[in-house]
Amino acid sequence: MRRRTFLSALPAGALAAAAASQGQAQTQVQTSGETQSPTAAAPAPARPADPYAGVGIGDRVTGPKFMGRSTVWGANGAAATAHPVASLVGIDTLRRGGSAIDAAIAVNAALGFLEPVANGIGGDAFCMLWDPKQKKVVGFNGSGNSPRGLSLETARSRAIDGYLPRYGAVTVNVPGTVDAWWSAHQRYGKLPWKEVLLPVAELCEQGVPVPQVIAYYLERNMASFDRGRIPIEENDNRKRIWAPGGETPKVGEVFANPFLGRTLRMIAEGGRDAFYDGPIADSIEAYFKRIGGWMTRADLAAHRTDWVEPIRTEYRGVGVYALGPNTQGLSTNQILNICEQFDLKGMGFQSAAALHVQAEAKRLAFEDRARYFADPRFGEIPIEWLNSKAYAAERARLIRPDRIMDRVMPGDAPHQGDTTYFSVADSDGMMVSWIQSNYRGMGSGLAPDNGSEPLGFMFQDRGELFALTDGHPNVYAPGKRPFQTIIPGFATKGDDPWMAFGVMGGGMQPQGQAQIIINMVDYDLDPQAAGDAPRWQHYGSSEPTGQPQEGTGVLHLESGVPEATKTGLRALGWTLGEPDGGFGGYQNVMMQQNPGGRWTYGAATEMRKDGIAIAY
Repeated sequence: MRRRTFLSALPAGALAAAAASQGQAQTQVQTSGETQSPTAAAPAPARPADPYAGVGIGDRVTGPKFMGRSTVWGANGAAATAHPVASLVGIDTLRRGGSAIDAAIAVNAALGFLEPVANGIGGDAFCMLWDPKQKKVVGFNGSGNSPRGLSLETARSRAIDGYLPRYGAVTVNVPGTVDAWWSAHQRYGKLPWKEVLLPVAELCEQGVPVPQVIAYYLERNMASFDRGRIPIEENDNRKRIWAPGGETPKVGEVFANPFLGRTLRMIAEGGRDAFYDGPIADSIEAYFKRIGGWMTRADLAAHRTDWVEPIRTEYRGVGVYALGPNTQGLSTNQILNICEQFDLKGMGFQSAAALHVQAEAKRLAFEDRARYFADPRFGEIPIEWLNSKAYAAERARLIRPDRIMDRVMPGDAPHQGDTTYFSVADSDGMMVSWIQSNYRGMGSGLAPDNGSEPLGFMFQDRGELFALTDGHPNVYAPGKRPFQTIIPGFATKGDDPWMAFGVMGGGMQPQGQAQIIINMVDYDLDPQAAGDAPRWQHYGSSEPTGQPQEGTGVLHLESGVPEATKTGLRALGWTLGEPDGGFGGYQNVMMQQNPGGRWTYGAATEMRKDGIAIAY
C-alpha cells in the first residue's frame, strides 16, 4: 500500500523525513515520486540541529500567548491571502470600484503567478459567497471533467501499484478556473473584465521578489518532478518558466513570468472563450497531441461552471455551509455534527479528551467520504442522510471516552435510488470564500506551449484522485469529475453572514475547517487566534481512490500542543506523529455586527504561510 501524501497535497520532499519516522503505523515512504518499503528506502538526510530549539514566541499584552499577530479591522473591505502582493491586488481592485468578486478574480490570477506551488489557471476553483441582495449563501463548482478520449482501460494501463500516478497526462482534467472567473464576473462583476486582469498581466511581466515559504516549495516541487520514477511526457516548458538558468528563484530574488502575462492578456481581450474555444484551446490541443495526451479543444469548449446550492448544518447556533460532492465539503459538516454531541468546552481547550473526540469524528466522517463521495452526475449520493443530526448522533455513540476505536467503518446508508485559499469582502457586504488548486503542489508537471514558447502555467493532476475499482462511485470514466479535496468554508449567525474562511491542504481542509469553527464557537477565540492555535491532522483513513484505512492511522500534532495532552492521547491508544508541515493554510474575513453602528470586517491570515491580511 503506498503512502497517501495526497491527504495533504504538499510536495513529497517536504514530508519525506516526517514519513520516515512514523514506524509501523505507516508502512511505506514516498520520496521523489517513488514508493519504497522501509528496508529498501534510502535513509533520510540528517537534519541540521535547530539552533532555536526550545524557544517559544514572545509575549503579547492581550490575547492568548500563542497568538502571533492581531486580527486586522476595516469598515470598507478586506482581503486575506497567502501572498502579501496578492492581498494588495485585492485591496487595490476594491478601491478602484470593484466588487468582492472582481477582487477575488484578480487575487486568484495574481496567486497563479505569485504562488505557483499551490494554484494556477491549469486547475479548478470553488467558491461560496454571501450575496447581499439575495441575503443568502450561494456557491459554484468550477471543476472540470476528464478527457472524453481517455478510456478506463487506458487509465488502468498507466496505473502504478493499482492507482493512478501522481504526475503526467493521465492525471490531467479540464481546468475549470478561467470559466469560474468568467461565470462569477458575469453575475457579480462591477469593473470591466479587462480592468480586472490586465494589472495582473503587468505584474507577471514586471516580476516580484519570492517569499520564504513559496521559495521552499518551488524548489522541492521542481526537484520532485526531476528525480521521480513516474514518467512525465514533457519537461522543458516547466523548467523554462520556473527554473530559468537551471535553478528556481531563491528567497528575495525577483521572479517574473512573462509567458503567463501574455496568456492573461489573451484572456483579458478574448474572455473565457480565448481559453476554452479559441487560440489557447488550440495550443492546448496541439500540445497534448504532440506529447501523447488526451485533452482536446472539444473537451475544453464543453466545460461550464455549475452554480450549486450549498449544504447547510448548524453547530451550536452557527450556520455552517459546505459544497457537496464531488468535493469533500460535507466532511466538515459531519465532523462538526458529531462533535456537537460532546461538551468540548467543558473538556478544555487543547485537552486530550477534546482532541480525541475531534480526531475520532474525523475518522468516522472520512470513512463515509471514501465510500460515497464522487461526481453526483454518475450516481446517487445520500447527502441528506450523511448531513443529518440523527446520523451524527448514531455515529457519535461509537466514540469511546477511554480508548481509540480499533476500526472504523462507513455508515450503512438507507437504500435509495498545494491549493490556495483566500477571503475577500467589499463595502456592499459581499463576502467571498474562494479556493483554487492544481492539486498536488504545482500539478501534473506538464506546462503547455504554443509551439514556440510556454503559456506560463501548469496543468493540474486532479485525475490522480479517481479510483480504478469497478463499482466504486469514484471510478474513472471519460467526461467525469474526480473526487475533489478543495473546499471553501462559510458560516452565518442568524440572518447575517459571519465568516468567509478556509484551510487549504488536501485532506487537512475539513479537519482544519472544523478546528477553526470549534476554536471560535466553543473556545471564544477571535479569527487570528483561532488560526494561530496549534492544530492536529489525522492520516490513515480510507480514501476515495479505493485505498483502505491503515489501522488506526497516525495523529500528527503541532509542537504547541501541550505535553500533557500528548501523554493523554497516547494513553487512549493514539499513535502520534511529529509535526510534518501538513497543517494547512488558513485565511478568514469575519463580519462583526456592531451595536448601534455599521458592521466591520476582521481579517486574519495564516502564520504558517507568507501572506498578510489587509482591511481598510
